[in-house]
Amino acid sequence: MKYRHLFFDLDHTLWDFEKNANETLHLLFERHDFARYRSFQVEEFVRVYSDVNHALWRLYQSNKISQRQLREVRFVRTLTKLGVPEAEIPATISAEFTDILPQKSAVFPFTHEVLDYLKPNYRLHLITNGFNDVQAIKLASSNLTHYFEEIITSEHSGHLKPDPRMFAHALERTGATKAESLMIGDNLECDVLGACNAGIDQVYFNPDKRRHFNTITHEISCLSELKAIL
Repeated sequence: MKYRHLFFDLDHTLWDFEKNANETLHLLFERHDFARYRSFQVEEFVRVYSDVNHALWRLYQSNKISQRQLREVRFVRTLTKLGVPEAEIPATISAEFTDILPQKSAVFPFTHEVLDYLKPNYRLHLITNGFNDVQAIKLASSNLTHYFEEIITSEHSGHLKPDPRMFAHALERTGATKAESLMIGDNLECDVLGACNAGIDQVYFNPDKRRHFNTITHEISCLSELKAIL
C-alpha cells in the first residue's frame, strides 16, 4: 500500500457548501423579508452573495483581508449591490449566517460510503482553510467527525493553503511522510497545486469537470471513484 495518510479538504469536497449555503440564504431572505425590496428575488440574492463571497475568499486566501473583514463585508457588499440601503442592512445577518450554516448537513454523494470504505485501511485527516469555530460544527452536523484523526485548520497552523508550510504543519502533526500521503480536494490552486508544490500526491475532485492544463496525480468527478485509486 503506497499511501497511509489521506488528507481531505472539507468544504466543496465532502461537505456540500453550495447546497448548505443556498438553504441558509433562503432562510435569511425570508426571515428578514427581503422580498419587500422589489428589485431582487431570492435567486439573485443567492447568486450575488456567492459571487461576493468567492471573491472575498480569494482575498482571504491571499492574506489580503482578515477573517473578521471577510465576515463583516460579505453581506454589506451583497445587499448594497442589490440596492438595499446600508442603514437598512440587518446588523445581525452575518452572525446569523455563521450560526445557521454549519448546522446544515448536506454532503456530496457517496461521502459516507467512501469514508466507511477508507477508514479501516487508512489514517484520515482534514486540511481546511475554514474557520475553527464552524468546522467542528459542520463535521458534527453531517456525522463526519468520527472519521478523522486530525483536523488541521489554517488558524491552528498559522498558514493558508496553498502555502507549503500548511502542508508541512499537517505532516508534522500527523507524523506522516510526503511519500505516504495523499491530498484530496476540489480547489485546484489551494488543494491540488498546493499539495503538489509541497511534494505530496493529489486527487483533484472536479465534479463539474472544469477544463484545466495542469499535471496532477489523479482526477475524479465523483467521490466513489476513490475506490479505484485506493
